[in-house]
Amino acid sequence: MNQPASAYFLEERHDPNETHTLSVLVQNEPGVLARVIGLFSGRGYNIESLTVSETESQKHLSRITIVTTGTPMVIEQIKHQLDRMIPVYRVVDMTLTGRSIERELAMVKVQGRGDSRVEALRLADAFRARVIDATTESFVFEITGNSTKISQFIDLMRPLGLVEVSRTGVAAIGRGPEGM
Repeated sequence: MNQPASAYFLEERHDPNETHTLSVLVQNEPGVLARVIGLFSGRGYNIESLTVSETESQKHLSRITIVTTGTPMVIEQIKHQLDRMIPVYRVVDMTLTGRSIERELAMVKVQGRGDSRVEALRLADAFRARVIDATTESFVFEITGNSTKISQFIDLMRPLGLVEVSRTGVAAIGRGPEGM
């Protein structure tokens, strides 16, 4: 309570960062992804996760899913700037709709023998991870789920001999019968 007035003013104006998942429907043509990424890098916005693939081949449309972090004002600015780009058809903030499903896939390589090997298999079973490659000295697990689940699995594998991780990034889709 005994803060200087200037410190109180700065504290009131500070908006906490939020993480948002944006789904962007774009024309599938050369350079579009580079332009979208350029919008982020040119303004100093960070991309936490990026997934892109053609979703409607007859219409030549791709869906870019971007997870980014910023203040509510920065997130709004990002959405408006994306919306103004020529090859962008639609921008949906999946976080604000509250009716979306997000999933990520990861492949996790763990080396180990003896007890650590048994423990890795036990944890993989608990997390519903599948063994997609096995040798006498290592496993590669495939796990899908939300990003938090995957991060927890990776953290548990670290002391057991985590070697390498490859993550796809977040894919998101809205619930219900309507499309994007």
